[in-house]
Amino acid sequence: MARNDGIDRTSARNVDVPDKDIDNTQKHNEREKDSYRNPDIIPERLSYNVHFKNPAASYTELFAQMESSGMISTRGLKPDAIHYGELIFDVNSAYFHNHGGYEFAKQFYAEAYQAAVKIVGGEQYILSAVMHADEINRAMSEALGQDVYHYHLHVVYVPVVEKQILWSKRCKDKALVGTVKETIMQVSRSKKWLSKPALDETGNPVLQKNGKPVLKKSYSILQDDFYQHMRAAGYTDVERGERGSTEEHLTVTQFKVAQEQQRLEDVTAQIAQTEQALDTAQAAVEKKQKELQSLQRQTKEQRTAALTVQEIRSMGKKTITGNITLTPSECSTLKDYAVNGILAKAENSRLEDSLQQAQKSAAVWKQRYEKIYDKYQELKKEVQPYLDAVKLVPEKVRAFLDAILPRTRQTRQHDQPSRRKSQDMEL
Repeated sequence: MARNDGIDRTSARNVDVPDKDIDNTQKHNEREKDSYRNPDIIPERLSYNVHFKNPAASYTELFAQMESSGMISTRGLKPDAIHYGELIFDVNSAYFHNHGGYEFAKQFYAEAYQAAVKIVGGEQYILSAVMHADEINRAMSEALGQDVYHYHLHVVYVPVVEKQILWSKRCKDKALVGTVKETIMQVSRSKKWLSKPALDETGNPVLQKNGKPVLKKSYSILQDDFYQHMRAAGYTDVERGERGSTEEHLTVTQFKVAQEQQRLEDVTAQIAQTEQALDTAQAAVEKKQKELQSLQRQTKEQRTAALTVQEIRSMGKKTITGNITLTPSECSTLKDYAVNGILAKAENSRLEDSLQQAQKSAAVWKQRYEKIYDKYQELKKEVQPYLDAVKLVPEKVRAFLDAILPRTRQTRQHDQPSRRKSQDMEL
């Protein structure tokens, strides 16, 4: 349903909730957790969430009360039967943002809740209905320069169907055998969501070549029922979610992909530049180390070839006045060794200084690289679900990105001066 074509589309999904997951569903919907893995949940906005039906007890306790009162029946169910369902109603974030945001969303989902009551079969089978208004759409917020929230409705319910219990042959009154003994509301996920025959324009069943009716999937019927209810309620500026689509949330997801992928590319470019600088610094260190090693080898060779201390001390002859006289050859040899020693010492000191500077530079670049790389890993982990979405629908997302990225950059360039001006005025 996410095609970046400017059309706002409704989305209605039914999710089976196994007994082992119902507690976690309650903690998420009722915001009972201390922390959330979803970084888009803003704890400071919990008070903005709206309950159209507030649970008076836990979901499991409410289910037990309904069963004990005879409102529902689990007679004949298998141990692994599904006892709970969840309806999730949604429209893309831009729809609510363009219509005024929070107050409009409350009105829209108040009507959506009435659609849920009809779909479920009665308000008495609904355990909880809450509109979440505390999840921010970061990508749109960054692009528009203001907070944009993603409003959606969670409805947890018990799936039931009406079932007639007939008198059996063991009934003493044979006249009653086969007649209705009682009518119960049977908990049954499979019967609640049976596929129905598709009808043509005249209301007749659509048949296959073999004469069997074409079945319309129950989730497609759910989409139809929600869409038709909202249109009848006056929300005529929304369209039905695409048939056969599993991309209920891709309107928002693709927008996030566009933004996060751009951020990922920027960080990747920074890492590439830092890696290049680090390689350059490391190359300089290696060069200086090689020069120093070469000089040290030369010094060693010179020392090996040089005269020993005893040989140097034996040069010259002591005169009567106590002075030492050297032959021209001895004097020239000592001068050469002295000059070479001083030069070697000076060059050795210079190379050691250069090596230390190169090592410091390499350490700085390494630290910068590690910092940016950590940021890259965090960002990559954060946008992994959106990158997975790209893998699922590459053609649609690629077309979306080609369309939205140039506009996003233009919007940022256009909004930048005005935003800076408004900040100056506030100051």
